[in-house]
Amino acid sequence: MREIVHGLFKSNNTKVMGIINVTPDSFYSGSRVNEIDLLNKVEEMIRHGVDIIDVGGESTRPGAEPVPLEEELRRTVNAVKLIRRHFEIPISIDTYKSEVARLSLESGADIINDISAMRFDEKMVEVAAHYKCPVILMHMKGTPRTMQDNPQYNDVVEEIIEFFRERVEFLKGFGVDNIIVDPGIGFGKKLEHNLEILRRIDEFKRLGYPILIGASRKSMIGMLLNLPPEERLNGTLAITAYCVLHNVEFIRVHDVKENVEVVKIIEAIKNG
Repeated sequence: MREIVHGLFKSNNTKVMGIINVTPDSFYSGSRVNEIDLLNKVEEMIRHGVDIIDVGGESTRPGAEPVPLEEELRRTVNAVKLIRRHFEIPISIDTYKSEVARLSLESGADIINDISAMRFDEKMVEVAAHYKCPVILMHMKGTPRTMQDNPQYNDVVEEIIEFFRERVEFLKGFGVDNIIVDPGIGFGKKLEHNLEILRRIDEFKRLGYPILIGASRKSMIGMLLNLPPEERLNGTLAITAYCVLHNVEFIRVHDVKENVEVVKIIEAIKNG
């Protein structure tokens, strides 16, 4: 599995990360699964061409309250074990808690996906260093509960780039350098901030690390189209197409089949 994960970083094509929420309160109900549905959902994603399965046990929608550690462990570790027992597919664990990350990696996860960029739990970087696993660092202003309380920036792209520069240097101090950067669409950003991040996405390449965009069915699409999460697939696909055209390395999505098809068509046009 290590070779497969390593190969994701060497490929030039856009890779698709499929969202598995083992939560009862994710903002998009279509992403929520229980143990009975879990394997069927993962098998379906693999059949449709997913590259990574992203497992999360705590909703981080705007205004969300933290989930107790024991509850998040109960939700995620069993899910990771089940997926790993049945499938050879890279798994990322979506958590900012070091103990959830540690036990998930012990159970078969391959990547840490931390919305706090390893700021909320000081032990997280030690876990990443010990397991020598890739890490996804996301930018967020505030916490999920407070992040949309009138966020302000002078230059949203430059401020996020500086944030990542500091985080990268911090991780390098622990020997962690297998990094993906996620500008954090919808996490402490207004609509105009999200649009500017996408419009200037090429500027993040100055960091020298792969980029991940997670805009699937998010509120920015709802604001632009005046649609609820259940009707935001077309808007999501538009952002996916844009990301592929701009050589974004990873996209995190709810609807694997449709997004994979968009990626394949755009890549075929780009590469002849």
